[in-house]
Amino acid sequence: MTSFADKIVPRAQAAARVARLAQPVVFTNGVFDVLHRGHATYLEHARALGASLVVAINTDASARRLGKGPERPLNREDDRAAMLAALESVSLVTFFDEDTPLQLVHELRPAVLVKGGDYDMDTLEEARFVLGYGGKALALPFVDGYSTTSLVNRIRGS
Repeated sequence: MTSFADKIVPRAQAAARVARLAQPVVFTNGVFDVLHRGHATYLEHARALGASLVVAINTDASARRLGKGPERPLNREDDRAAMLAALESVSLVTFFDEDTPLQLVHELRPAVLVKGGDYDMDTLEEARFVLGYGGKALALPFVDGYSTTSLVNRIRGS
């Protein structure tokens, strides 16, 4: 039996590892700061769209540039990766330091790109790229009532 830590790979090794995964590969990305039921449901639905699910997480520096607040992310990138890798639905976890995962999508060439329901897929360069080589790009609906930002605000009592 392999450890969930074996699912976490540095960016430089991601393409080689993705090539060995069961196909088709589904790709998604995000900060995934504090895992909650909404994340678990989203990832399970994403995984159901293919044989493998690759999750790329924003590095801490990339996450800070998203403007979610000076204290975010609450969990360091290695801890966020470990929590994701421990999920049965997740096949592989890697990192990206850019503001968007576009370059990583170019490197990995997933069959399916999945984003959360708040994204307009028509405006994303990575979606256009995946569609350009015959892949699929889909927005999955959010699970109502679950977000890391609302959870953080509730903890703060605001």
